[in-house]
Amino acid sequence: MRNRSTKLKPNDPCWCGSGQKLKRCHRIEDNRVRPGLISNLRSVPHSIPSPSYADGRAVIRRPENRVKSADVLERMERTGQLAADILIAAGSAVKPGVTTDDIDELVHQMAIDNGSYPSPLMYGGPETPYPKSVCTSVNEVICHGIPDDRLLDEGDIINIDITVWREGVHGDTSATFYAGEVDPASHRLTVETRNCLLAGIGVVIPGQPISEIGRAIEEHAMAHGLGVVRDFVGHGIGEQFHTDLQIAHYYHPGLTTLMERGMTFTIEPMITLGSPRAALWDDGWTAVTADGLRTAQFEHTVQVTDEGAHILTEPTNRAGHPFWELQDLD
Repeated sequence: MRNRSTKLKPNDPCWCGSGQKLKRCHRIEDNRVRPGLISNLRSVPHSIPSPSYADGRAVIRRPENRVKSADVLERMERTGQLAADILIAAGSAVKPGVTTDDIDELVHQMAIDNGSYPSPLMYGGPETPYPKSVCTSVNEVICHGIPDDRLLDEGDIINIDITVWREGVHGDTSATFYAGEVDPASHRLTVETRNCLLAGIGVVIPGQPISEIGRAIEEHAMAHGLGVVRDFVGHGIGEQFHTDLQIAHYYHPGLTTLMERGMTFTIEPMITLGSPRAALWDDGWTAVTADGLRTAQFEHTVQVTDEGAHILTEPTNRAGHPFWELQDLD
């Protein structure tokens, strides 16, 4: 693969490995995701309990125990399973011609039908509240893509990030899906991003520094010539969407907190084909790769146990979930 710092010319071989010229395959300037029209705010019935920021108020951080009680863990597992089931349903809707707003409508309806509040909706406070119920990040969008009227094209990849709030706790999970057939480079990126998450999950054990999660992820990504986004990290989660724990996906020696049995947090590596440097759209939410090359993400909420990581975002049925269904490359 061409050095990631080299600017490709129209007649150069495409970065995706197809053998075609860039201008006939994946000319970045012509294929970048552009903002579309955002539909009106979707409502949540008053009968469904909602977090304090749901009415547009600022998110108020408060101390929360990093080690959860048995009761909180049980509620988190039920809520996490719902998030995972919604994720599979949303992923099954991904195909060329579907809009990301269609996916938001599906997620919103499934969330409220199951008595939960879609956590992203109005998150962020009165200045820039997130206006939708799910994050849909297409191609070079790293995270926090806002659903709109853009049609998915054949060969797009899309990360769908689901978080719901029910029984007083959040469940947070995401995966990358394909719109039709994708090019070899996008498939390789997606598979190895899933494997980066597996590597991070694999080192979770009490007594281990949190920094080891990032070390495992970064080592796997670098071994496959991929970049690791540093601007966004995993986080503690429970009764609040984000707690004070930070889970870097690269090795950060300053993260010396030791994992303890009963801790809960997300691991959600964002992995890139090219530079991991990020840029932010004017909407204040949508983060994209600065070089326009593709990125993928997988995420689970996990609980630290004596045996290792227990995934709290396990679906009722794994069928259709790429975390479990993607096959390793030969």
